[in-house]
Amino acid sequence: MINPENSISSTLHALDLIAERHKALSSNLANMHTPNYRRKDISFSQYLGGISSPLETKLAAKMGPSPVTVDEMSGKKIDAFEELSEIQKNSILYTIATRRMTSLVTEMRTVINMGNG
Repeated sequence: MINPENSISSTLHALDLIAERHKALSSNLANMHTPNYRRKDISFSQYLGGISSPLETKLAAKMGPSPVTVDEMSGKKIDAFEELSEIQKNSILYTIATRRMTSLVTEMRTVINMGNG
């Protein structure tokens, strides 16, 4: 049986991760001409790959205070088109996660309404 509390918690953590990635990507765009600025990003595979325990436990353990990583390839220039493409991909993930959350809340309302009938 699926535990709605775990599903909501998992979705909330995914939304947090998506928001942090959006901050990192937009920071890259804003600082692309700043000398010595290093590209920042979040690798979803680092947090979501090979999960054997509940998602929220893994995310909380791995994310720590900040999931943002700094790209150590200091010689690589930030490409605005690449960053915008990544922002678009991140926006799609956000849309999926918010739809999932809406679906979970709708399911809970349905169960509550059926119980009151």
